[in-house]
Amino acid sequence: MNRVTPKLLESVRHVAVESKIAPSLERRRLRTYVLILLADGALFSLAFALGSLIWEGRWAEPRSMLAAQAMLPAFYTIALYNGSYGLKALSDWMFAARQALVALVISAGLINFLAFYTKSNQDFSRAAVTLGLMFSAILLVVLRRVITGFIDWRWKGRIANRLVIDDGGSGFPYPDAIAVSAKDFGLDPGSHDPFMLDRLGKLLRNQDHVVVSCPRERREEWAFLLKSAGIYGEIVSEPAHSLGAIGVHRYDALDRTTLVVSTGPLRLRSRIIKRLFDIAAASAGLLVLSPLLIAVAIAIKLEDRGPVLFVQRRLGRGNQFFDMFKFRSMREEKLDQNGDRSTARDDDRITRVGAFIRKTSIDELPQLINVLTGDMSIVGPRPHAIGSQANKKFFWEVDRKYWQRHCLKPGLTGLAQVRGHRGATEVEKDLTDRLQSDLEYIAEWSLLRDIQIVLKTVMVLKHDRAY
Repeated sequence: MNRVTPKLLESVRHVAVESKIAPSLERRRLRTYVLILLADGALFSLAFALGSLIWEGRWAEPRSMLAAQAMLPAFYTIALYNGSYGLKALSDWMFAARQALVALVISAGLINFLAFYTKSNQDFSRAAVTLGLMFSAILLVVLRRVITGFIDWRWKGRIANRLVIDDGGSGFPYPDAIAVSAKDFGLDPGSHDPFMLDRLGKLLRNQDHVVVSCPRERREEWAFLLKSAGIYGEIVSEPAHSLGAIGVHRYDALDRTTLVVSTGPLRLRSRIIKRLFDIAAASAGLLVLSPLLIAVAIAIKLEDRGPVLFVQRRLGRGNQFFDMFKFRSMREEKLDQNGDRSTARDDDRITRVGAFIRKTSIDELPQLINVLTGDMSIVGPRPHAIGSQANKKFFWEVDRKYWQRHCLKPGLTGLAQVRGHRGATEVEKDLTDRLQSDLEYIAEWSLLRDIQIVLKTVMVLKHDRAY
C-alpha cells in the first residue's frame, strides 16, 4: 500500500498553492486611474475649447482655455480625495459620475471665489466658461459610463481579487471570490511552521480582500496571521475585543457581518512613494558602487576560486520565502544555507576577504538587486534565515509578534540596525530589541524617516558586532 510521505504531501500542496496564486490587479487599476486622469484633462480642454467656439466663434479662445487650466488642478485635487479615482469608481459608474461632478462644482466655485477677490472675473467670458463647465460635466459622465462598460466587457467586471478561506466556519458565499479550504492546503493558524506560512503567503499574494470563516476558538489566531501578512483581512464573526478589530463590514445581501482585523500597514499612495524611492536609491547605488562591487567580486574569486555570491532563502513580506543575495564571506564547503549556526567572533568559516566585507557591511550590497526585483526595500525589517535562533529558540518561539514584522518588505537596512541592534543573537534580548524597533518602524513609517535611516546607516557600517 502506497503511503503519502510528509515531503510528498508538502510538494502536492505547493503545486496546488501555485495554481491558486492570483494575478495582480493593482497595476491594472493604477493604469486605469492614470488613463482616466489624463482623459479628464483632455476632456476639460475639449469642453472649454468647444464652449469658446460656440460663444466666441473661435476654437480654443485663450481666455477660455486659461479658465480650464486654472480649474484643472483644483479639480484633480478634490477628485483624488473624494474617490473619483478609486476602486468603487471602476465598478459603479453612477458613483463615479457623482463624485466627478462634485469635484467639478467645488473646483468651479473655488476658482470663481479666487477670481472675485483678485478682481480677475472680467478676464473671462462668463457665457463661454459656463458652456465649458456644462460640456465638461457631460463628458465626465460619459467617460465614466464608457470606462465601467469597458471593464464589464474586457475584464468581466473583475477589478479586485477576493479570497475566502474556509477553516470550518459558517461559510461565506462571497460573489466573484476564490474559495479555498484551509484543510486542503494544510493551513493551521496556530502553527509556526515557516513552510505553512509560505503557502499562506502565496495564497494571499495580490489579494485585495480576504475573508476567513472559522470557529470562534480559531478567530484570534487567524486575525494574528492576517495582520502579519499585511493585507486587508476580515473574520466572519460577531464583535470581539480580543481580535483587535478595526471596523465592521455588513453584507446585507449575504445576511453576514464581518470584523475588519487588518488593512495592511501602508496605503496605496505610501506604497507607491516607497517603491519609487527604492528604485531610485537602488539604481543609483548600483551605478555609483559598481567599481567597488566588481573589485570585491574579483577578490572573492581570487581567494579560493569559489562562487562570488551566496544565495540564501530568507523570510520576506507576507512570511513568504525569497532568495537573498550576499557576497560570499564563508568557505564554500562550510556555507550555512538555513542559518542554523550564528556567526561568532573569530568564526573559522569566514575567509580573509569575508572578514573584511562583513565588518564593513559590504557583503550586503548585492541586496540592491533584491530591491530592484521587488523582494526587498531599501529600508525595512532585516530578513532572517529560517534557522535563526536566540538562546537556542527559533525567533518566533521567543516572541509570537515576530511574524508581524513581515507585513512589510524586508530592508537592506532598518531602524534596528541604526540603533545598533545587529550581529549575532546570543540571548533573547538581542531578538526582542530588534523586534521592538521593527514594529515601531512599521507603525510610524514615512519617507522622511526612510531617508534619515539611510543617512544614519552610513555612520554604522563598521560595527563591533559585525562579524
